[in-house]
Amino acid sequence: MNARTTTASPPPIPRHRLIADTALDLLAERGMRGLTHRAVDEAAGLPQGSTSNLARTRAALLAAAVTRLAEREAAVLAPREMPGVADPEAAAPAALAEALALALHRYLSHHRGLLIARYELALEATRRPELREVYDRAGRAFREPVQALLAAAGSPAPERQALALVAWCDGVLFSCVAGQFHAEVPTRDALRTSCAELLDGMLRS
Repeated sequence: MNARTTTASPPPIPRHRLIADTALDLLAERGMRGLTHRAVDEAAGLPQGSTSNLARTRAALLAAAVTRLAEREAAVLAPREMPGVADPEAAAPAALAEALALALHRYLSHHRGLLIARYELALEATRRPELREVYDRAGRAFREPVQALLAAAGSPAPERQALALVAWCDGVLFSCVAGQFHAEVPTRDALRTSCAELLDGMLRS
């Protein structure tokens, strides 16, 4: 007689994470108007009122979505893949270009919905000061490490150049998801080359 084998079921997703992830999915699929407490309950397969119990107001629901967005975006590029993790002073422009190209390509290849949700939230943050604070705090988690890596790579003005580099990354993502270059994902090699050219110009100035 063959012994029966059993496979362990994956642990249930915490309800707060399920609700936030579903909110991001709805933002990508339906836009800001399609995000309601009832819609989240229905899409997540939860009893009516579940989302309201967790996030009583629309502002609270949006803040939960922004917080979860930051968590998921941080996972697009694992910390161990960033240059200079163990020794920031060892970060080189080529390594930074490689890491940024990898992150951009992953976004465009596998996380387009997440980007669309981000754009919906960014626009909403311009109208809601309380959401602006949450959105900006999440953004600093990306901007500040880039600034530190630029400084380690020899940037003469890391704060100013971090703004330019982050803006370039945001521009590439927007153009390739919602702008005129949406039809085709750039190759990782092309992204690496463009990023290296930008860094070379910055660090020579």
